[in-house]
Amino acid sequence: MLLSWLGLLLQGTHDLAGIGFAVLYLAVPIATTIAIVRHDLYDVDRALSAAVTSSAVAAALLGVFTVASFAAGVVFGRHSAVAAAAVTAAAMLGLVPAWRRLQRAVDRRVYPMRWAALTAIEDLRAAISAGRADPEQLQDVLRGALRDPGLRVAVYFPGAGGYLDTDGKPLELAATAAPVSVRGRQVGAIVSNGPAPVQLQREIAAASAMLVEMVRLRLELTAALREVAASRSRLQRVGDEERRRLERDLHDGAQQRLVSLGMALRLTQRHLKDGSIDIDGLLDEAVAQLGTAVAELREVAHGLRPGCLGEGLYPALSALAESATLPIDLEVDADGGIPDDIASTAYYVVSESVANAVKHAHASRIRLQVVQAGGQLSVRVADDGRGGAAMRPGSGLSGLSDRVAAADGTLDIQSPPSEGTTVKVLLPCAS
Repeated sequence: MLLSWLGLLLQGTHDLAGIGFAVLYLAVPIATTIAIVRHDLYDVDRALSAAVTSSAVAAALLGVFTVASFAAGVVFGRHSAVAAAAVTAAAMLGLVPAWRRLQRAVDRRVYPMRWAALTAIEDLRAAISAGRADPEQLQDVLRGALRDPGLRVAVYFPGAGGYLDTDGKPLELAATAAPVSVRGRQVGAIVSNGPAPVQLQREIAAASAMLVEMVRLRLELTAALREVAASRSRLQRVGDEERRRLERDLHDGAQQRLVSLGMALRLTQRHLKDGSIDIDGLLDEAVAQLGTAVAELREVAHGLRPGCLGEGLYPALSALAESATLPIDLEVDADGGIPDDIASTAYYVVSESVANAVKHAHASRIRLQVVQAGGQLSVRVADDGRGGAAMRPGSGLSGLSDRVAAADGTLDIQSPPSEGTTVKVLLPCAS
């Protein structure tokens, strides 16, 4: 038809239409061969639905065009090209809005599985907007629409290292899984081994992309809240243990010395007039006890905050690098003005990372980089050890994660086997 129209436009004849018929006659056996060899290449039900819809729209368009052309010919004359063009455009514009409705009506009769799935997705969206349903119900909705009780909706969860189902459990994807993407970024997949063809699964995956993204975000939020609760519990437990340690250290050390010193001074006061006690020796002993108590109190205070941080983060890290048993390449680019709590967190991150590299990684060298820029303090500790470090409950890395989170920072640990360990921390330090 297009070639016939082009021939009339250029040559005034229908000769070019013969080329179209020749191509059509060649295409039929080629398409038949493809259909036999690659029987699963196309979704036959969808093709049938599209053909029925197109035929219905074409018939409706022809009917509308015929009536409109007759009416326009009576009013404007049958040889008016402007009237013919206007009628054609009006007929097309009038039928375009009806295409989707007609497609759904045909799908309901010719391709019921597609109609049921897309309708179920739209109904679920409406129910979620009205607060009557949750995005996690997508899996059950698709199972019913596609008649596939084993259908699974998977969401991509980087924190878990792969895919999870709607209950948050790890899920292995099959090779036939239909990927779900949002703005070119894969957020999940539809896994189905039921009667739905692959093309329909992909169409359903595209239609349910925003629902899958909602499920993924809700899982991330749930995991984050769970981690916050666990971190708070760990911090409380560590705080209680630290308070008990301080109480024990103070009770067994400085407190006992001070109590003993007080009793000795009281005894001296009672025998001060009778001369039965060596006052000078007792005072010398009291001064020595006071010095020991002060030293013990300093040790307790050092456990709360490293004393070397009083001179700044860079001198503290330099002292740590000099005292380490491994060579440390230290690079610090900081202009000062780092809050005390951020400096303490950074110091403990470096101290714990260096200790792990020495004790567990069997490293031979450590590289330490500290950069202050853009209102953030970046700390990077990398060793050349055996790698394989993992964050386990009660471990030093778990404690570091809690300490960094308490300072509103982020912690990232990369430790592939036999390739060393890299600890990266970003801490807010805007003045």
